[in-house]
Amino acid sequence: MSEQHKSTTDFGYQTVNADEKEQMVASVFHSVAAKYDVMNDLMSFGIHRLWKRFTIDCSGVRPGQKVLDLAGGTGDLTAKFSRMVGEQGQVVLADINDSMLKVGRDKLRNKGLGSNIAYVQANAEALPFPDNHFDLITIAFGLRNVTNKDKALASMQRVLKPGGRLLVLEFSKPQHEIMSKLYDFYSFNVLPRMGSLVVQDSGSYQYLAESIRMHPDQETLKQMMEQAGLEQVEYFNMTDGIVALHRGFKF
Repeated sequence: MSEQHKSTTDFGYQTVNADEKEQMVASVFHSVAAKYDVMNDLMSFGIHRLWKRFTIDCSGVRPGQKVLDLAGGTGDLTAKFSRMVGEQGQVVLADINDSMLKVGRDKLRNKGLGSNIAYVQANAEALPFPDNHFDLITIAFGLRNVTNKDKALASMQRVLKPGGRLLVLEFSKPQHEIMSKLYDFYSFNVLPRMGSLVVQDSGSYQYLAESIRMHPDQETLKQMMEQAGLEQVEYFNMTDGIVALHRGFKF
């Protein structure tokens, strides 16, 4: 295929060839994996724990079920789901990035978890699982990094069981102008400096801020989930819409 006919996509505010984005995102997460949890606490002032707790509360997970924690990174949600599904259930921690997967596996094993957890390196756009397999899929702060979001949502819908639910926890659009301005200042002035100090990498956190702005807003993502075949899709704004949890069901 000639250069001029290659499909393009966003990498933050840059336009790049679609087949290059995956590797560029990978390099970001290889860089930040070791300090990922520390930075999450610093960046969100610990509020990410409340966002994730609300996600758990909306999961409806019961003992014996199968859960896919997609783009699960360092395993915060996996740890909770592992206890909830019990020995008869299973949680799959999947991430496209092997550095993040290794940090997550080591952290969960140090907590004494693992007998009902599987670790899979997987691309959200082509999930290596059977149709109608999982009772619940979560993707927390991962969808915005996916090159083809429509393809990924369709892949998630395929591997959900009938009656299963998808939860997408992601940065979104603040609902009020004052919050939006404060958030912009923080994102583009404070975050990169924080990244430089803690991880010696300001560029990855500049990308983080830009990727959030390029992600679909609440209503657009709701429509994308419906187009992928999910039903009863709704979303819940948190922290004025800085983060939103979208929930949809497969029937």
